[in-house]
Amino acid sequence: MSGCDSESMAPNKVEVLNTSPFDGQKPGTSGLRKPVSVFQQPHYTENFVQAGLVAGLGDNLIGSSLAVGGDGRFYCAEAAQLIIKMAAANGVSKVVIGQGGILSTPACSHVIRQRRLSGGFILTASHNPGGPKGDFGIKYNTDNGGPAPEAITNRIFELTKSIENYKIVPNLKVDINNIGNHQFKVNGADFFVEVIDCTQDYVDLMKSIFDFDLIKHHFQDKNLLLNAMNGVTGPYIKKIFIDEMGMPDSTCLNCKPLIDFGGLHPDPNLTYAADLVAMMKKGKHDFAAAFDGDGDRNMILGKSAFFVTPCDSLAVLAANLECIPYFKQQGVKGFARSMPTSGALDLVAMELNKECFETPTGWKFFGNLMDAGKINLCGEESFGTGADHVREKDGVWAALAWLSILASTGKSVEDLLIDHWTKYGRNYFTRYDYENVTSEAGEKLMENLNKMLADPKTKHMTFSDPTGKLYKMKDLDNFMYTDPIDGCVTKNQGIRFLFEDGSRIIYRLSGTGSSGATIRLYIEGYEKYDDPDLYKKDAQEVLRPLIEIALRNSKLKDVTGRDEPTVIT
Repeated sequence: MSGCDSESMAPNKVEVLNTSPFDGQKPGTSGLRKPVSVFQQPHYTENFVQAGLVAGLGDNLIGSSLAVGGDGRFYCAEAAQLIIKMAAANGVSKVVIGQGGILSTPACSHVIRQRRLSGGFILTASHNPGGPKGDFGIKYNTDNGGPAPEAITNRIFELTKSIENYKIVPNLKVDINNIGNHQFKVNGADFFVEVIDCTQDYVDLMKSIFDFDLIKHHFQDKNLLLNAMNGVTGPYIKKIFIDEMGMPDSTCLNCKPLIDFGGLHPDPNLTYAADLVAMMKKGKHDFAAAFDGDGDRNMILGKSAFFVTPCDSLAVLAANLECIPYFKQQGVKGFARSMPTSGALDLVAMELNKECFETPTGWKFFGNLMDAGKINLCGEESFGTGADHVREKDGVWAALAWLSILASTGKSVEDLLIDHWTKYGRNYFTRYDYENVTSEAGEKLMENLNKMLADPKTKHMTFSDPTGKLYKMKDLDNFMYTDPIDGCVTKNQGIRFLFEDGSRIIYRLSGTGSSGATIRLYIEGYEKYDDPDLYKKDAQEVLRPLIEIALRNSKLKDVTGRDEPTVIT
């Protein structure tokens, strides 16, 4: 094999090192995320990886194969080498890793699926800040390319609480910066490491889904902006839009993956991508998209910074999938959305006579539905959109899907939205994020709300706004989901106040932070107007009465001590 030498073929000794458990190694909706300094503690990363190998692969660990890749943030390279050493020691036969340890989350999912690997480790904290003082994360994905289901993540957590030792080949060294194959002998068995081009497999997949020539022709006299925010998507968008489509270099911004994202907060929303919003407000560009650190989230903007909410983005894509060759060929079976995501998708599903599922937050719930052939498109309000080509949300795919629809319809982003709302009505939606509040404050808020749920009087409450409009409670609950495929029950996914006019107020503690708690408040109100111009009303203005009710009802300011949210979307 290329890349082999006598040193790499030399025997490598497996060592079993004693360790003891660390508190709090429970994976969230997207793996384990903590400050870098936590992962750098002796044995901390090793404990979690060992638990992931055992829980993820079980009796199939010996002779298995794994993908490894990350978003390039600080500590990715070190963690990748650790995983290779531990995979070898635990009997894994092959590791496929992106060059330099780089693989976007959707690209890693595709590598697992395309090469029929046993699973994979994705090294990312997604949209969280990077650098030595930033965050790091590890997520285990299964052989379908998707995030591990709760049965596996719960098993990982249980193992971390009782772990006594882990296996490692400490002297095994692999050059992951150059594409090639490496072969080693570990305990007499062959162990292979394949370093691959991080973009090629994924770009080939995108070319099989979309009509690149159509997009290239339609936008040759228009101006696009694609902002990688110094995350992992930089090499991918350069390969697609500059190399494949011949667009100018100025199309792609912040394309070099940096260990600290160049000081940027790689979260594609109006707050953290404010520089892109400012550029679009000048009116010189027709379309823009921004992506997060690991490439699974996206923000879509039209001319003059016309903002497309993730909820509306999902609904518009669902209504126009026939513009994409992939769906023309295979058809569309159904849709799914996370519970906090607005009901805009439901209206499209009803019109198209397609099934629409409401799931807890977390892409692993969509994976079961996809594998069962129930859905082809899904999304979350947290800027995540994807389809059944992989088992992760996919930011670059979402941008290409939008460009395909714009090219096919000849409409602008704003016109497409106005036409959509005119047909379906508009689900006005906003999300308030209160980041890094104390865990005690988060728990207190949910405790107070649960007390309201338990009070029979709450169900019959009526709220009023300053204009005198009444919001009558229709129902309230703490969202629970029974998976229609495997029957697993997931509880306590968010407290919902559901009103008779279709409005919703939802409170949820997020599982994607690295410390403290993030409280998310979701507000939704539905309107259907005769005059299309009325749909241009600002969501914050339309929803202001419900926002005030939500804050007053929960006493959120009193509990958290916060006058304003960290981020509003």
